[in-house]
Amino acid sequence: MIRKPSVEPFHAMDVLAAATRLKQEGKPVISMAVGQPAHPAPATARSAASRALEAGQLGYTDALGIKSLRHAIARRYKSVYGLDLDPQRVAVTTGSSAGFNLAFLQLFNPGDMVVITRPGYPAYRNILAALGLKVVEIAVGPETGHALTPAAIEEAEREAGMRVAGVLIASPANPTGAVHSKQAIAELDAWCADRGVAFISDEIYHGLTWSGEETTALSVADNAVVINSFSKYFCMTGWRIGWMVLPEDLVRPVECLAQSLYISAPELSQVAAEAALDGIEEMEAVRAGYQKNRALLAERLPALELPFAAPMDGAFYAWVDVSGHTNDSMAFARQMLADIHVAATPGRDFDPVDGSRFMRLSYAGDHADMVTALDRIEGWIGNR
Repeated sequence: MIRKPSVEPFHAMDVLAAATRLKQEGKPVISMAVGQPAHPAPATARSAASRALEAGQLGYTDALGIKSLRHAIARRYKSVYGLDLDPQRVAVTTGSSAGFNLAFLQLFNPGDMVVITRPGYPAYRNILAALGLKVVEIAVGPETGHALTPAAIEEAEREAGMRVAGVLIASPANPTGAVHSKQAIAELDAWCADRGVAFISDEIYHGLTWSGEETTALSVADNAVVINSFSKYFCMTGWRIGWMVLPEDLVRPVECLAQSLYISAPELSQVAAEAALDGIEEMEAVRAGYQKNRALLAERLPALELPFAAPMDGAFYAWVDVSGHTNDSMAFARQMLADIHVAATPGRDFDPVDGSRFMRLSYAGDHADMVTALDRIEGWIGNR
């Protein structure tokens, strides 16, 4: 029997695939399409991985991760947020993607309603739908401070005629770069706690907040499930290594689930991740490069009639309004890639309702490439 696909395509990856084909043909492609840092993993991580490969003693680890890495992650919460975190609550995962899978499977049952923001990261919607969950996307924008509110969730419950089982936020957010304030997170956390609703906080862009408060949900209460990753701040996307911080009562259930689904995260990546935590000085230099790129986009994009649809308060994305040039951002992105070999992500991925008006540009690349890309876009738009 042929089954109908339960998830929608991720057009950003289609754009990336098209850009890769053009590169293979020798075209000078610059990608602003995916959240792929141009910088490699920190030297401390690469050196540790090299030593581990030379030793050749790699295998399975505990399902929740190497003890020393879990302790190192807990220490980071102390140094960055001033929090005393029990390392036993840390679960190392095969990227944040595995963390979301584990959280969704453990917390929800088929048919449950889970709230996410619109625009938002499309994998949330797709994974939840694939698990048989009802996904409700609540629009956020300037009028809501680009943040989710309890009032909006209650309105969604009334419209759906059912209670919410879970709330998921990302701060800083993909694609908008919006940051939830500490007060906004506290209000959501309290609302969820009062109603027995699961609260999941995606914090994978922590370390990359440019304005506003960078607040971990753990600083508000202990009932949230926090998901983070080494991919963004530590430039380790291809290493597929992340972590969860769990309430105490979820540690053992998630461990059992992880044993069945993943056995463990790759030991090599765990060794590299622990060493990466000693590479902060190098990563702060990379962070300064993102700030330089951000300033460049802030100066040039509005002049190209590509106004910002959300503040670039965090992450490394610009969420821009392309309606001055097109009513179809997918066609716009395809044509831009074909004509001037600059890749960007159409907004439909992140907002299935209004996304045709928007496009996401990543500024995680090399600064010289960002300058060249904007020069090409300026010439291309000028000739349209």
